[in-house]
Amino acid sequence: MKGAVIVGGATVVVAAVVVGLGVVNTVVTTSEQAAQVRLASCNASLGPSSTAPAASGAEAAQRLNPEQQGTVAAIITIGKQRGLPPLAWQVAIQAGMTESGLRSLGYGDRDSLGIFQMRPSMGWGSPEQVTNPEYAINKFYDVLTKLPDWEQQRPGDSAQDVERSAFPERYHRWEAMAAHLIGTTGAVANPTGCGQGVGALLPAPTQAAGAAIQWALGQQGKPYQWGAATTQQDSFDCSSLMVQSYRSSGIQLPRTSREQYRAGAMLPIEQAQPGDLLFWATDESDPRTIHHVAMYLGDGKIVEAQQDGVPVHIRDVKFSEGELMAQAVRPGV
Repeated sequence: MKGAVIVGGATVVVAAVVVGLGVVNTVVTTSEQAAQVRLASCNASLGPSSTAPAASGAEAAQRLNPEQQGTVAAIITIGKQRGLPPLAWQVAIQAGMTESGLRSLGYGDRDSLGIFQMRPSMGWGSPEQVTNPEYAINKFYDVLTKLPDWEQQRPGDSAQDVERSAFPERYHRWEAMAAHLIGTTGAVANPTGCGQGVGALLPAPTQAAGAAIQWALGQQGKPYQWGAATTQQDSFDCSSLMVQSYRSSGIQLPRTSREQYRAGAMLPIEQAQPGDLLFWATDESDPRTIHHVAMYLGDGKIVEAQQDGVPVHIRDVKFSEGELMAQAVRPGV
């Protein structure tokens, strides 16, 4: 094994990176790790995200062996040391898993070698360098961060831009697993950067609304899944997030957004308070065309499970935006 990082303990992470014959040990507390992470600006349509079925990322991560886990930890550790956002770590994890199964291989197609199957003949470095995990990870980041749009596209697309594979779609396969590992091995609770800086939110008008808000905010970063079961918390669609958030406060909501529109007191949207539900419809005058629901937080912000590929997040909302219904709904009233 060319490189290994051992991660253990709930509050202390011990990383041992084996490079050549030398061993570099670092001990970083969770709070110190958090301080080192530069979250990307909020763009909820970008990774770390998951379009795979609920829990598939966790299941794939559990199958990684110690060498693969060590490579993941090395990718994250070096990414943090360089001050790169979690999106960069995700790109590297997806590329490494696709190219080598997150192993520093001494063989490959033609002269391809190492975690990312870099080719010495193409200027990536000497055989000794590209099979050195520390060199390979840093070299990957060097190339990635020079790409003009790498932070504005799906992680697998950025991996392809670095690797230039004849099979570009294969990097997306490991999106859910990489996102899961960033949250666990990387100890990043909010990798997308969404959900931060909620502003001067008003206090919830009722205890039930306050509890529902707190529950919803606790799901940030979890993937969207259409038709997600309301009996699990691995993923959500828009209405299942509302069902479970209000269930936590003792209020039962019907399953769909169209049904939820009739599940409380209506009020003009301009009078919405934290915890109230907002609705979007293709025809704003016809509740039968409602297709989305979100929870208002006050201060012009909502928490929502928006769509496939977009994790649960907070975003700004304008009462004048398209398809937004003119009435808000206050559950339990």
